[in-house]
Amino acid sequence: MTEEPLARGRIRRVLGGFYDVDTPEGVLVCRARGKFRKLGVTPLVGDWAAVRRLGDGKGYLEEILPRKNVFSRPAVANIDQLVLVASAAVPRTDPFLIDRMSAVAVLKGCGVVLVLNKCDLDGAEALYRIYTAAGIPVLRTSAVTGQGVEELRKRLTGRLSALTGNTGVGKSSLLNALVPGFDLEVGEVSAALGRGRHTTRHVELYRLFPGAEVMDTPGFSSFETEELNLELKERLPETFPEFAPYLDGCRFTGCSHTKEAGCRVLEAVRSGEIPPSRHESYVRLYEELKPLRPWQKK
Repeated sequence: MTEEPLARGRIRRVLGGFYDVDTPEGVLVCRARGKFRKLGVTPLVGDWAAVRRLGDGKGYLEEILPRKNVFSRPAVANIDQLVLVASAAVPRTDPFLIDRMSAVAVLKGCGVVLVLNKCDLDGAEALYRIYTAAGIPVLRTSAVTGQGVEELRKRLTGRLSALTGNTGVGKSSLLNALVPGFDLEVGEVSAALGRGRHTTRHVELYRLFPGAEVMDTPGFSSFETEELNLELKERLPETFPEFAPYLDGCRFTGCSHTKEAGCRVLEAVRSGEIPPSRHESYVRLYEELKPLRPWQKK
């Protein structure tokens, strides 16, 4: 079979050692060259790649092009914005999970949008106040009534977004509301357990409509400690954007913003300028990261 010239495309799905690559000429089902294993490079969903067409819809991955960011779990690349789907109804989202993921996203140069879904059941007023005060864009939606769906459509247009959230908050339902007939499998939430049944088993990139590409990822439980690394420890204060106006005003150099006298961040928490729950999450992350040492840097 005659090899054709290299083409450029984006990896849409990784499954069983095969890579679905979206190219201008259509989707190619590719294998990766052995050199990737030798180089320690793992092709990811969202990667731009140079591929060689072999005909019959098949090809080989020849090169992974430079990435703007990489997430470890789920394994994705080149995300423009992380869309955190949360709920104040069943299953209720722990704000710490939102804060942890938004900190990781900011560290990686990725935008953050918080979508409070199931607002037909609970308007999530407390969460709305916390995160608007934190300067994070917040949408209130309902996949059932259609509330906020058009605003979410605008937020997704022109970007590659990754949707995540604890299982059962309605990520797949929102995608189905955005594109009628899209028909992603939707899980049922157990009222007794207060959590959903996993429906997203792997990461896949979907083109919802022109200009809007979305990755539907597994729930929060899949974002594991690999993202809580030394770089996050070193830059943790800047991953909480509402801290920025106060970071240079502390009395002591090297202030951890956890308990020191003369800390401007703590003063802002006490005065209500920074939501207390956000600072609580910061301290919790600080304590998780505290044991890491420079030799552990990846």
